[in-house]
Amino acid sequence: MVNELIAAAERGDTDKVIALLQAGADINGTDERGRTAAMAATHGNRPETVKALIDAGADINLRDRRSDNPLLYAGAEGMLDIVKLAVEAGADTKLTNRFGGTSLIPAADRGHADIVDYLLKHSDVSVDHVNNLGWTALLEAVILGDGGSRHTRIVHLLVEHGADVNLADNDGVTPLAHAEKRGYAEIAAILKRAGANSSL
Repeated sequence: MVNELIAAAERGDTDKVIALLQAGADINGTDERGRTAAMAATHGNRPETVKALIDAGADINLRDRRSDNPLLYAGAEGMLDIVKLAVEAGADTKLTNRFGGTSLIPAADRGHADIVDYLLKHSDVSVDHVNNLGWTALLEAVILGDGGSRHTRIVHLLVEHGADVNLADNDGVTPLAHAEKRGYAEIAAILKRAGANSSL
């Protein structure tokens, strides 16, 4: 019954999901990929189904075999509605993905400015969390971003919310040094105004 529940969740068949739960399906049961119904609904980008599962008591902090859960995956993939649902349901923002990053970090590097904005304003996610690569959300926004308007806005948001502009990578290269090397003048200007140094 668990696999049936997970399949229904992924395709967004909320009525079927509720019926299966009422029939005794394990709401936190997992498939061969370690996905719960809530995670499958997130993969399918089905916010209504995610909400129904949360309302029914799903544990949204459970991670699959790729160390993803609804908040981590939705943050990386730009699914703002699901990010909001997860945060409002009390998702643990300290849990990390397979790269040791919080939900904020991939959102920053992929240019999901609306998600970065929401997480910084409405959750307790750490703005200076360092992942396994030695990168913060700010470093990723500079290093993996394209220097365009979305990443510029993300850098502005991170700085506005207290990001340490001089927190360097594992090689001692600062966000400003990375921005200058890439020719991201507007990002470099934001960092300088916030007291950033090219080198420490």
